[in-house]
Amino acid sequence: MTGLQGFKHDRGVRRRRRLVLATTTLVHFIHDGFSDILFVLLPVWARDFHLAYTQVGIIKMLYTGSMALSQIPAGLNAERRGERGLLVIGTALTACGFMAAAGWAGGFASLAAFLIVAGLGSGVQHPLASSLVSKVYETGARRAALGTYNFSGDLGKIAVAAAAGLGVATIGWRATAAGYGAIGLLAAGVVGIGLAQLGAGAPDPAATRESHDENRWGIRDGRGFVILAAVGLIDSGTRTGFLTFLPFALTAKGSSPAGIGGALALVFMGGAAGKLVCGLLADRIGVIRTVVITEAATALGIIAVVGAPLHAALLVLVPLGIALNGTSSVLYATVADLVVPARRSRAYGLYYTIAIGASAAAPLVYGIMGDLVGVPATLTTIGVVVLATLPLCVALRKVIAATRAA
Repeated sequence: MTGLQGFKHDRGVRRRRRLVLATTTLVHFIHDGFSDILFVLLPVWARDFHLAYTQVGIIKMLYTGSMALSQIPAGLNAERRGERGLLVIGTALTACGFMAAAGWAGGFASLAAFLIVAGLGSGVQHPLASSLVSKVYETGARRAALGTYNFSGDLGKIAVAAAAGLGVATIGWRATAAGYGAIGLLAAGVVGIGLAQLGAGAPDPAATRESHDENRWGIRDGRGFVILAAVGLIDSGTRTGFLTFLPFALTAKGSSPAGIGGALALVFMGGAAGKLVCGLLADRIGVIRTVVITEAATALGIIAVVGAPLHAALLVLVPLGIALNGTSSVLYATVADLVVPARRSRAYGLYYTIAIGASAAAPLVYGIMGDLVGVPATLTTIGVVVLATLPLCVALRKVIAATRAA
């Protein structure tokens, strides 16, 4: 290959990488929008359908739990059938679930059923899109690419939460949910066409034959993966538990539905910045110190929101969002370092199942607590529980040091 041919080839590879990354960022934007529009809708459903906090927790648990259940099957199926078709089907299924809820939901049972369908569809996104990004950036700036992918999800949270809050206040929750469902269907078509034109996400028989001597999940360091997953479990449960009941706390302080949407947007703005800030911080001071700082700041921020009046609480939400979401981007990028490339889809599926499983259980547990002791005490408990990650960080430090030395 001549120098000119090599230059053109490299330029083509870089262009394909960027376009695949752009497609996966669209998927992440849409799916995180679906997931986090629930935080705006839950107080409205509680009012319209006379739901207890426990029922609110069950609804969120069923959606997130369905996402968790489909993570590993999605990762395993992607190894045989490719990521592309599953991403399209999953995105369309999630969109249809929300549109069905907008059209036919009449109470707790029907809401739960429609959200189970939507959650099963949304579960394909994290492991498959992460796998696609890891594949095309196998020899490139993978951490930066995964950071960009994660950042796009936070942009979806910001935009959709703010728009949904305004939509609920002006045209009602049913029209808002149906409209975003239609956007999701359109996005499913765009993703399918885009990945097909790029030749990405198709079955790769060669990849499935690699590394027969590796363990089933392809995990290089079992102890390290368990510790990493434990930190992710606590971090995810804290984040979802807090976001589920933050709108109820703000409502008690006098906030309107539109104000709740704006408040959630503030949290997600901080979260988006946190993905970038914590990545830079991890490069400068190390992964473990970054996680310790963000988790301690999360605990302090949650407790501050509980005790502060409405306007003061709103001021805390952006820095709290930085800490609340910043940890996850540091953890996600570490998963790829602990597994072999040929098993990355299923390993991501396993990790996300654990993390999202915690997100599923947290609203139910904290919903029961909310009915028993009230929302302020429940949020304070959430803030204290996150500190359990700190001793795990000590063990994780040794794993990361060994991985870098290998």
